[in-house]
Amino acid sequence: MPERILIVEDEEHIAAGLKLNLEAEGFETFHVADGLKAIAEIRSGKHDLVLLDVMLPGASGFDVCEQIRAEGNHIPILFLTARDSDDARVRGLELGGDDYVTKPFSIRELIVRIRAMFRRSEWYRKAPEQGSALSFGGSKIDLSAYTADTPNGAVTLTQKECMILKLLAEHEGHVVTRDQIIEQVWGYDRYPSTRTIDNLIVRLRKFFEEDPRNPRHLHTVYAAGYKFTQAAVSE
Repeated sequence: MPERILIVEDEEHIAAGLKLNLEAEGFETFHVADGLKAIAEIRSGKHDLVLLDVMLPGASGFDVCEQIRAEGNHIPILFLTARDSDDARVRGLELGGDDYVTKPFSIRELIVRIRAMFRRSEWYRKAPEQGSALSFGGSKIDLSAYTADTPNGAVTLTQKECMILKLLAEHEGHVVTRDQIIEQVWGYDRYPSTRTIDNLIVRLRKFFEEDPRNPRHLHTVYAAGYKFTQAAVSE
């Protein structure tokens, strides 16, 4: 069954071009022209990915993304933006977007990014060897629900935090570089900075390490990356 892509774009000629090219690549498409209709369509659960323009009537693309993510919906979102500025791109990604292209864009590049997003989504849906739950240090993480039970109580995680945990767990005992994390979790090398990854690891340690300053499961390997050990090992 072909993947179904929701196109949210108020410029009719752009939407028509996207529909034509995406359907030629074997995707099914559906088009809406404003943000409020986009929210309703995403809630319907009929779509597999959203191409989301930023400047929209009704509600901006940023507002749509923020609302959907607040509801716990993790559908892949690719922003379409004419704003050629780092601040706009970073804002969309920090609100929960998965990727972006800047207008005018190459259809070939767009298709490559869409297929990469579907590959990452498929990788994440495949449970690790221990199933959809990951347990260590007295905590149990549900990778499908983005939640965790820890000795300090229940925690809600972001999709990116869960993806990082999954990636590290799949390579238990081995170093995973920051570039590998960017490629697998974000899929491109323009965002985030390695500092963003470091900050996410710090956040995860606060959730799952008894002493975050002396981690026993989520280890930093100097000048290389990170390593996960399920059994407690001090750095």
